[in-house]
Amino acid sequence: MEEYRNGMNPMTRRSAVLTLTVPAFSTSSAAADLWNVYQGARGPGKGRRVVLISGDEEYRSEEALPQLAQILATHHGFQGTVLFAINPANGAIDPNVRDNIPGLDALRTADLMIIATRYRELPDEQMQFIDEYVHSGRPIIGLRTATHAFHYSDGSRSKFRHYHDQDKSSWPGGFGKQVLGETWISHHGHHAVQSTRGIAAPGAAQHPVMRGVADIWGPTDVYTATLPLPQGCRTLLLGQVLEGMSPTDKPISGDYVTDRKGQKIVKRPNDPMMPVAWTRTFTGRSGKAARIFTTTMGAAVDLQNEGLRRLLVNAVYWALGMEKRIPPRSNVEVVGAYSPTFFGFGKHRPGLKPDASRTGA
Repeated sequence: MEEYRNGMNPMTRRSAVLTLTVPAFSTSSAAADLWNVYQGARGPGKGRRVVLISGDEEYRSEEALPQLAQILATHHGFQGTVLFAINPANGAIDPNVRDNIPGLDALRTADLMIIATRYRELPDEQMQFIDEYVHSGRPIIGLRTATHAFHYSDGSRSKFRHYHDQDKSSWPGGFGKQVLGETWISHHGHHAVQSTRGIAAPGAAQHPVMRGVADIWGPTDVYTATLPLPQGCRTLLLGQVLEGMSPTDKPISGDYVTDRKGQKIVKRPNDPMMPVAWTRTFTGRSGKAARIFTTTMGAAVDLQNEGLRRLLVNAVYWALGMEKRIPPRSNVEVVGAYSPTFFGFGKHRPGLKPDASRTGA
């Protein structure tokens, strides 16, 4: 497994990072620091609070979101609180623990939620904070597996089981479909064999989120989406399936991709191309319409691409109604050293503590 290190000099770290105390219900290791807070420097986002929720077994959101939070804090002034899936036995980040993300009460004072979880089955006392936020009318950004962010077991008695990614009752398609606009369907490209080139959708180049965005590429594959996306969705970026795992590879010319069971499906994956980033609104119990931005890109290794980082930073401004303050070319310079672990199950850094996930650890 590739070693992952974040780098920041001690003076910058002291000014940028604050660790909060731990709610009593969160863990048996009360002395542990279970989340990171990056205080905003100067910038348009000063005074705005962004909560970034990691917790997926495959795409290393526990590495991606601290970097994204630091970019937002250092270059744009936003305060970023990064939450993690925590093993309550030792206080370490463990994305295989599906039922514990401490610190979600930070959502009560958040201006924006960024979520990159996969198949979480959180207890009601934690899930209530997400549910309150989702229905508050405040904006949401979903990354990669957020389309299938929650997955409740058969027979679950949780009052939030309708968030389940394949719910067929009160919320068909669960959180992904109802809030973000799509749930999990399948891999459209050949997973870990074919990568993704981001292509501006027709008429989308002038959207504020696309300002200064170019040359988007990521090693993660394109996800299948049900076409057309729900009414009100505006596709910004299409995913062109490439032959291999390099940004210089050609678009696939074959007539098939493989499904999640390895079976060939006869179709042309680039005709039509699937949406990989879109906007919409969601109106919950509050009756207020929330701005939503979703992208099925966003693995930690995807964030090595400057164009994708700029897309995400612009999306933060847009989601918060600050699109007039998006510069022609947003500063998305990586903060410190960023060498993310390649995606895959069982590849997270064992024993990693939230404090060690910070830049400079």
